[in-house]
Amino acid sequence: MRVGITELAARAGVSEATVSRVINRRSGVATKTREAVERAMTELGYERPTRGQLVAVITPWLSNPFFADTAELIEAALAPHGLKGIVCPALPGGIQEKEFVLALADHGVAAAVFLSASNTLDDADPETFAALASRRIPFVGVNGGFDGHDVPVFSTDDHLAAELAVEHLWSLGHRRIGLVSGPVGNQPADRRVEGFRTALRTRGVDDPDARVVRQHYTVEGGQAAAATLLGLDSTAIIAASDFVAMGVVRGVRRAGLTVPGDVSIVGHDGSMIMEFLDPPLTTVRQPMDRLAGAVARSVVALVSGRPVPTGELLFGPDLVVRGSTAPPPAAA
Repeated sequence: MRVGITELAARAGVSEATVSRVINRRSGVATKTREAVERAMTELGYERPTRGQLVAVITPWLSNPFFADTAELIEAALAPHGLKGIVCPALPGGIQEKEFVLALADHGVAAAVFLSASNTLDDADPETFAALASRRIPFVGVNGGFDGHDVPVFSTDDHLAAELAVEHLWSLGHRRIGLVSGPVGNQPADRRVEGFRTALRTRGVDDPDARVVRQHYTVEGGQAAAATLLGLDSTAIIAASDFVAMGVVRGVRRAGLTVPGDVSIVGHDGSMIMEFLDPPLTTVRQPMDRLAGAVARSVVALVSGRPVPTGELLFGPDLVVRGSTAPPPAAA
Protein backbone atom coordinates (compact mmCIF):
# COMPACT_ATOMS: atom_id res chain seq x y z
CA MET A 1 0.00 0.00 0.00
CA ARG A 2 1.25 3.44 -0.90
CA VAL A 3 1.76 5.58 2.19
CA GLY A 4 0.29 9.07 2.00
CA ILE A 5 -0.53 12.01 4.22
CA THR A 6 -3.68 10.34 5.56
CA GLU A 7 -1.78 7.31 6.85
CA LEU A 8 0.95 9.50 8.35
CA ALA A 9 -1.59 11.68 10.13
CA ALA A 10 -3.32 8.63 11.61
CA ARG A 11 -0.05 7.12 12.83
CA ALA A 12 1.22 10.38 14.34
CA GLY A 13 -2.14 11.39 15.79
CA VAL A 14 -2.18 14.80 14.14
CA SER A 15 -4.07 16.54 11.35
CA GLU A 16 -3.23 16.11 7.69
CA ALA A 17 -2.46 19.83 7.52
CA THR A 18 0.19 19.37 10.20
CA VAL A 19 1.71 16.46 8.31
CA SER A 20 1.85 18.61 5.19
CA ARG A 21 3.68 21.36 7.07
CA VAL A 22 6.25 18.88 8.36
CA ILE A 23 6.78 17.28 4.95
CA ASN A 24 7.31 20.70 3.39
CA ARG A 25 9.53 21.78 6.29
CA ARG A 26 7.42 24.80 7.14
CA SER A 27 7.48 26.66 10.45
CA GLY A 28 4.71 26.74 13.05
CA VAL A 29 4.98 23.11 14.17
CA ALA A 30 5.97 22.24 17.74
CA THR A 31 9.16 20.21 18.09
CA LYS A 32 7.43 17.21 19.68
CA THR A 33 4.76 17.22 16.99
CA ARG A 34 7.37 17.43 14.23
CA GLU A 35 9.26 14.53 15.79
CA ALA A 36 6.07 12.45 15.98
CA VAL A 37 5.36 12.99 12.28
CA GLU A 38 8.95 12.22 11.31
CA ARG A 39 8.84 9.06 13.42
CA ALA A 40 5.68 8.02 11.58
CA MET A 41 7.40 8.68 8.26
CA THR A 42 10.26 6.39 9.26
CA GLU A 43 8.01 3.64 10.62
CA LEU A 44 5.81 3.61 7.51
CA GLY A 45 8.71 3.95 5.06
CA TYR A 46 7.55 7.27 3.67
CA GLU A 47 10.02 9.26 1.54
CA ARG A 48 9.56 12.95 0.86
CA PRO A 49 8.86 13.64 -2.82
CA THR A 50 11.73 15.39 -4.61
CA ARG A 51 10.09 16.21 -7.93
CA GLY A 52 9.91 19.96 -8.40
CA GLN A 53 11.26 20.87 -4.97
CA LEU A 54 13.49 23.90 -4.65
CA VAL A 55 17.07 23.99 -3.39
CA ALA A 56 18.43 27.39 -2.42
CA VAL A 57 21.99 28.06 -3.61
CA ILE A 58 23.17 30.99 -1.50
CA THR A 59 26.21 32.85 -2.78
CA PRO A 60 27.83 36.27 -2.17
CA TRP A 61 27.51 37.81 -5.64
CA LEU A 62 27.27 36.66 -9.22
CA SER A 63 29.61 39.24 -10.75
CA ASN A 64 32.44 36.92 -9.70
CA PRO A 65 32.61 34.26 -12.43
CA PHE A 66 33.54 31.50 -9.98
CA PHE A 67 30.29 31.83 -8.03
CA ALA A 68 28.16 32.10 -11.16
CA ASP A 69 29.84 29.11 -12.82
CA THR A 70 29.68 26.89 -9.73
CA ALA A 71 26.05 27.79 -9.02
CA GLU A 72 25.17 26.86 -12.59
CA LEU A 73 26.96 23.52 -12.27
CA ILE A 74 25.11 22.75 -9.03
CA GLU A 75 21.78 23.58 -10.67
CA ALA A 76 22.61 21.30 -13.60
CA ALA A 77 23.64 18.44 -11.31
CA LEU A 78 20.41 18.70 -9.29
CA ALA A 79 18.04 18.84 -12.27
CA PRO A 80 18.13 15.13 -13.25
CA HIS A 81 16.91 14.30 -9.74
CA GLY A 82 13.86 16.54 -9.97
CA LEU A 83 15.33 19.27 -7.79
CA LYS A 84 15.37 22.87 -8.97
CA GLY A 85 18.22 25.07 -7.84
CA ILE A 86 17.34 28.68 -7.14
CA VAL A 87 20.33 31.02 -6.89
CA CYS A 88 20.12 33.53 -4.04
CA PRO A 89 22.85 36.18 -4.22
CA ALA A 90 23.16 37.87 -0.82
CA LEU A 91 24.23 41.21 -2.24
CA PRO A 92 26.18 43.71 -0.12
CA GLY A 93 23.73 46.48 0.72
CA GLY A 94 20.84 44.41 -0.63
CA ILE A 95 18.74 41.63 0.84
CA GLN A 96 20.69 39.92 3.57
CA GLU A 97 21.47 36.22 3.65
CA LYS A 98 19.51 35.64 6.86
CA GLU A 99 16.40 37.22 5.35
CA PHE A 100 16.77 35.00 2.29
CA VAL A 101 17.05 31.89 4.45
CA LEU A 102 14.07 32.72 6.66
CA ALA A 103 11.87 33.55 3.68
CA LEU A 104 12.81 30.39 1.81
CA ALA A 105 12.43 28.22 4.91
CA ASP A 106 8.89 29.47 5.40
CA HIS A 107 8.08 28.70 1.77
CA GLY A 108 9.10 25.06 2.02
CA VAL A 109 12.53 25.00 0.37
CA ALA A 110 13.83 21.41 0.37
CA ALA A 111 17.49 22.17 1.14
CA ALA A 112 20.10 24.91 1.07
CA VAL A 113 23.62 25.11 -0.31
CA PHE A 114 25.91 27.78 1.11
CA LEU A 115 28.30 28.46 -1.76
CA SER A 116 31.19 30.39 -0.20
CA ALA A 117 28.60 32.48 1.63
CA SER A 118 28.52 33.30 5.36
CA ASN A 119 29.68 29.74 6.07
CA THR A 120 33.18 30.97 5.17
CA LEU A 121 33.15 33.58 7.95
CA ASP A 122 34.24 33.06 11.54
CA ASP A 123 31.67 35.64 12.70
CA ALA A 124 28.69 34.29 10.74
CA ASP A 125 25.28 34.80 12.34
CA PRO A 126 24.44 31.42 13.96
CA GLU A 127 20.72 32.15 13.70
CA THR A 128 20.93 31.75 9.93
CA PHE A 129 21.86 28.08 10.23
CA ALA A 130 19.73 27.48 13.33
CA ALA A 131 16.65 28.57 11.38
CA LEU A 132 17.23 25.73 8.93
CA ALA A 133 18.17 23.16 11.55
CA SER A 134 15.05 23.87 13.62
CA ARG A 135 12.87 23.15 10.58
CA ARG A 136 14.83 20.00 9.67
CA ILE A 137 15.86 21.59 6.37
CA PRO A 138 19.17 20.00 5.34
CA PHE A 139 22.03 22.24 4.30
CA VAL A 140 25.57 21.78 3.04
CA GLY A 141 28.54 24.09 2.61
CA VAL A 142 31.11 24.84 -0.05
CA ASN A 143 34.51 26.19 1.09
CA GLY A 144 33.45 26.71 4.69
CA GLY A 145 31.82 24.87 7.58
CA PHE A 146 29.23 25.55 10.27
CA ASP A 147 30.09 25.72 13.96
CA GLY A 148 27.77 23.52 15.97
CA HIS A 149 26.24 21.74 12.97
CA ASP A 150 27.49 18.34 11.80
CA VAL A 151 26.73 18.65 8.10
CA PRO A 152 28.54 17.89 4.83
CA VAL A 153 31.09 20.46 3.66
CA PHE A 154 32.97 20.33 0.36
CA SER A 155 36.07 22.50 0.06
CA THR A 156 39.04 23.16 -2.16
CA ASP A 157 42.31 22.36 -0.37
CA ASP A 158 43.53 25.93 0.20
CA HIS A 159 46.85 24.87 1.71
CA LEU A 160 47.63 22.92 -1.45
CA ALA A 161 46.44 25.84 -3.59
CA ALA A 162 49.00 28.14 -1.97
CA GLU A 163 51.73 25.53 -2.33
CA LEU A 164 51.02 25.08 -6.05
CA ALA A 165 51.23 28.83 -6.68
CA VAL A 166 54.44 29.28 -4.67
CA GLU A 167 56.05 26.20 -6.21
CA HIS A 168 55.38 27.49 -9.72
CA LEU A 169 56.74 30.98 -9.06
CA TRP A 170 59.75 29.67 -7.14
CA SER A 171 60.64 27.33 -10.00
CA LEU A 172 60.68 30.36 -12.32
CA GLY A 173 63.23 32.05 -10.07
CA HIS A 174 61.04 34.40 -8.03
CA ARG A 175 62.07 34.97 -4.42
CA ARG A 176 60.14 38.13 -3.54
CA ILE A 177 56.63 36.67 -3.74
CA GLY A 178 53.63 38.53 -2.35
CA LEU A 179 50.14 37.32 -1.47
CA VAL A 180 46.88 39.24 -1.72
CA SER A 181 44.51 37.40 0.60
CA GLY A 182 40.95 37.97 1.73
CA PRO A 183 39.92 39.55 5.04
CA VAL A 184 40.90 38.05 8.40
CA GLY A 185 38.20 35.64 9.58
CA ASN A 186 37.43 34.37 6.09
CA GLN A 187 38.19 30.65 6.33
CA PRO A 188 39.57 30.06 2.80
CA ALA A 189 41.68 33.23 3.06
CA ASP A 190 43.10 32.24 6.44
CA ARG A 191 43.94 28.77 5.18
CA ARG A 192 45.65 30.11 2.10
CA VAL A 193 47.79 32.42 4.22
CA GLU A 194 48.82 29.43 6.33
CA GLY A 195 49.68 27.48 3.18
CA PHE A 196 51.65 30.44 1.82
CA ARG A 197 53.64 30.73 5.04
CA THR A 198 54.42 27.02 5.09
CA ALA A 199 55.42 26.95 1.42
CA LEU A 200 57.87 29.84 1.80
CA ARG A 201 59.30 28.78 5.15
CA THR A 202 60.13 25.34 3.78
CA ARG A 203 62.08 27.19 1.09
CA GLY A 204 64.07 29.21 3.60
CA VAL A 205 62.08 32.47 3.72
CA ASP A 206 62.20 33.75 7.32
CA ASP A 207 59.31 36.24 7.28
CA PRO A 208 56.70 35.36 4.65
CA ASP A 209 54.13 37.56 6.41
CA ALA A 210 56.08 40.63 5.30
CA ARG A 211 54.50 40.25 1.86
CA VAL A 212 50.96 39.30 2.87
CA VAL A 213 48.27 41.93 2.25
CA ARG A 214 44.68 41.42 3.40
CA GLN A 215 42.08 43.00 1.14
CA HIS A 216 38.50 42.70 -0.04
CA TYR A 217 37.64 40.21 -2.79
CA THR A 218 37.25 42.95 -5.40
CA VAL A 219 39.11 44.39 -8.37
CA GLU A 220 39.70 47.54 -6.35
CA GLY A 221 41.10 45.49 -3.48
CA GLY A 222 43.53 43.80 -5.83
CA GLN A 223 44.67 47.11 -7.26
CA ALA A 224 45.29 48.60 -3.80
CA ALA A 225 47.19 45.50 -2.65
CA ALA A 226 49.34 45.59 -5.78
CA ALA A 227 50.52 49.09 -4.89
CA THR A 228 51.58 47.89 -1.44
CA LEU A 229 53.40 44.81 -2.71
CA LEU A 230 55.14 46.71 -5.51
CA GLY A 231 56.41 49.09 -2.83
CA LEU A 232 58.12 46.05 -1.31
CA ASP A 233 59.82 45.23 -4.65
CA SER A 234 57.78 42.07 -5.16
CA THR A 235 58.44 40.37 -8.49
CA ALA A 236 55.45 38.02 -8.24
CA ILE A 237 51.99 38.31 -6.70
CA ILE A 238 49.50 35.56 -5.84
CA ALA A 239 45.92 36.85 -5.83
CA ALA A 240 43.04 35.73 -3.61
CA SER A 241 40.83 35.14 -6.65
CA ASP A 242 40.83 35.62 -10.40
CA PHE A 243 38.65 38.66 -9.82
CA VAL A 244 41.25 40.15 -7.47
CA ALA A 245 43.99 39.25 -9.96
CA MET A 246 42.34 41.55 -12.50
CA GLY A 247 42.86 44.39 -10.04
CA VAL A 248 46.46 43.36 -9.48
CA VAL A 249 47.09 43.51 -13.23
CA ARG A 250 45.59 46.99 -13.31
CA GLY A 251 47.73 48.09 -10.36
CA VAL A 252 50.92 46.79 -11.96
CA ARG A 253 50.20 48.60 -15.21
CA ARG A 254 49.34 51.85 -13.47
CA ALA A 255 52.76 51.67 -11.84
CA GLY A 256 54.28 51.65 -15.33
CA LEU A 257 55.24 47.97 -15.18
CA THR A 258 54.35 45.02 -17.38
CA VAL A 259 52.86 41.57 -16.81
CA PRO A 260 54.73 39.23 -16.85
CA GLY A 261 57.87 41.14 -17.92
CA ASP A 262 58.26 42.94 -14.60
CA VAL A 263 55.75 41.21 -12.34
CA SER A 264 54.22 37.73 -12.56
CA ILE A 265 50.66 37.18 -11.35
CA VAL A 266 48.83 34.01 -10.30
CA GLY A 267 45.07 33.99 -9.72
CA HIS A 268 42.81 31.57 -7.89
CA ASP A 269 39.52 29.95 -8.99
CA GLY A 270 40.02 28.97 -12.62
CA SER A 271 37.20 30.94 -14.19
CA MET A 272 37.12 30.19 -17.92
CA ILE A 273 36.92 33.87 -18.85
CA MET A 274 40.44 34.44 -17.47
CA GLU A 275 41.82 32.64 -20.50
CA PHE A 276 40.88 35.75 -22.47
CA LEU A 277 42.51 38.27 -20.15
CA ASP A 278 45.55 40.11 -21.55
CA PRO A 279 47.79 38.33 -20.81
CA PRO A 280 45.86 35.10 -20.15
CA LEU A 281 45.94 34.49 -16.40
CA THR A 282 47.92 31.72 -14.76
CA THR A 283 45.64 30.46 -12.00
CA VAL A 284 45.06 27.76 -9.41
CA ARG A 285 41.85 26.15 -10.60
CA GLN A 286 39.22 25.01 -8.14
CA PRO A 287 37.57 21.71 -9.18
CA MET A 288 34.17 23.31 -9.74
CA ASP A 289 32.63 20.34 -11.53
CA ARG A 290 33.66 17.85 -8.84
CA LEU A 291 32.54 20.17 -6.05
CA ALA A 292 29.16 20.67 -7.73
CA GLY A 293 28.68 16.95 -8.30
CA ALA A 294 29.48 16.10 -4.68
CA VAL A 295 27.14 18.83 -3.43
CA ALA A 296 24.29 17.59 -5.62
CA ARG A 297 24.69 13.94 -4.59
CA SER A 298 24.68 14.93 -0.93
CA VAL A 299 21.62 17.17 -1.29
CA VAL A 300 19.64 14.52 -3.18
CA ALA A 301 20.34 11.98 -0.44
CA LEU A 302 19.50 14.39 2.37
CA VAL A 303 16.23 15.49 0.79
CA SER A 304 15.27 11.84 0.39
CA GLY A 305 16.02 11.19 4.06
CA ARG A 306 19.10 9.06 3.46
CA PRO A 307 22.18 9.48 5.68
CA VAL A 308 25.33 11.00 4.21
CA PRO A 309 28.89 11.43 5.51
CA THR A 310 29.35 14.66 7.44
CA GLY A 311 32.40 16.81 8.07
CA GLU A 312 34.67 18.43 5.52
CA LEU A 313 35.85 16.73 2.34
CA LEU A 314 38.81 18.39 0.60
CA PHE A 315 39.24 18.49 -3.18
CA GLY A 316 42.62 19.06 -4.78
CA PRO A 317 43.05 22.06 -7.10
CA ASP A 318 45.38 22.17 -10.09
CA LEU A 319 47.62 24.81 -11.61
CA VAL A 320 46.79 26.21 -15.05
CA VAL A 321 49.85 27.94 -16.50
CA ARG A 322 49.15 30.71 -18.99
CA GLY A 323 50.79 33.97 -19.99
CA SER A 324 50.83 35.99 -16.75
CA THR A 325 53.88 34.29 -15.24
CA ALA A 326 57.52 34.27 -16.37
CA PRO A 327 61.00 34.40 -14.81
CA PRO A 328 61.75 37.63 -12.92
CA PRO A 329 63.65 40.46 -14.66
CA ALA A 330 67.40 39.88 -14.83
CA ALA A 331 68.08 42.86 -12.57
CA ALA A 332 65.85 41.40 -9.86
